[in-house]
Amino acid sequence: MMRVLGVLAAISLVACPSGWAQEEPTWIERDGVVYGAKPDAQGPIGGGAGYTHIVTAGDRTATDLEGLVDALANAQDGDVVFIPGDCEIDMTTLIYIDELVLDVPAGVTLASDRGANGSPGALLTSDALKTPVMIRPAGPGVRVTGLRLRGPNTKRYLDHHRRAFSEGGGGHEYYYKFPTQNGIRTQHDALEVDNCDISGFGHAGTYLAGGTGHRIHHNYIHHCQYNGLGYGVSHGAAGSLIEYNLFNYNRHSIAGTGSPGCSYVARHNVELGVSLSHCFDMHGGRDRKDGTDIAGTAIEIYNNTFRAPERPIAIRGVPQDTCDVHHNWFLNHADAAQAVRASDKTNVFDNLHGPAPANP
Repeated sequence: MMRVLGVLAAISLVACPSGWAQEEPTWIERDGVVYGAKPDAQGPIGGGAGYTHIVTAGDRTATDLEGLVDALANAQDGDVVFIPGDCEIDMTTLIYIDELVLDVPAGVTLASDRGANGSPGALLTSDALKTPVMIRPAGPGVRVTGLRLRGPNTKRYLDHHRRAFSEGGGGHEYYYKFPTQNGIRTQHDALEVDNCDISGFGHAGTYLAGGTGHRIHHNYIHHCQYNGLGYGVSHGAAGSLIEYNLFNYNRHSIAGTGSPGCSYVARHNVELGVSLSHCFDMHGGRDRKDGTDIAGTAIEIYNNTFRAPERPIAIRGVPQDTCDVHHNWFLNHADAAQAVRASDKTNVFDNLHGPAPANP
């Protein structure tokens, strides 16, 4: 760390896309106040090496797809189903032919050991463009940790979006003829997703369709950038805490339908630099065409670091309660008007704009 002109500029360990740790300035302390994303005691932002809650064994161990399906089918509340970090499980054929979904029973942890002694974490992958859901909690209290989840769609498909929504292009009916994908989808409460590397899902890396008390933290979530969708974490009528994640190459890293009950707190996350559109989002009634201007119930966005040149935050309507945006670090946006697009009931205050001060 270096103190510059009364400012403490922090060089913090974060997990980088290669899986190795690198030094990146992610937060600045000015007059005792922290702006941007500061790692916590659980380890680096993005998880991986140095994360303190890595699971290294389980009540049931699976090394192939058939064994994994069997282990999950027989797991009980409180069990850990563990996949060793050197395993690569290709789900393509069973997803394509049998529409396989990995159902995780209530209270069960599905785990691998990403970051332990250099482990990349077990890889679950599908190359089938029609991968509606890879992992689905069957009840509340599910944890997914230490895995790599790789979907089949890392692309933007800009031409497809243009054809669909140009004049006479067929609109949503044409657009949705091309399949979309979700890594994890839940309608139950208290999903925890931590220390995972999640990529390549055309709809969402993690889709919180319903439920409350979700916590998505210390993950690297990237290349979910299919134009028109493409979310790192997406919300229906769901509530979540999203913290200590690395985001890159998403269309929106955090998004919500904006329907009543749709709420999130986003803190201590880092946008590494590439985003197809604005980074954090809440849809409004005009997007849903429901005759309202509601943009969710409650949103708080604070102590995040945004490196992408695209607009960091867009609240596309009026929250039922409030949206507070504060203590973020906007490296490429000179003022609040550039950084945040919003209307009533969104309060933008005490954020930091511009790059870190140079070392004299």
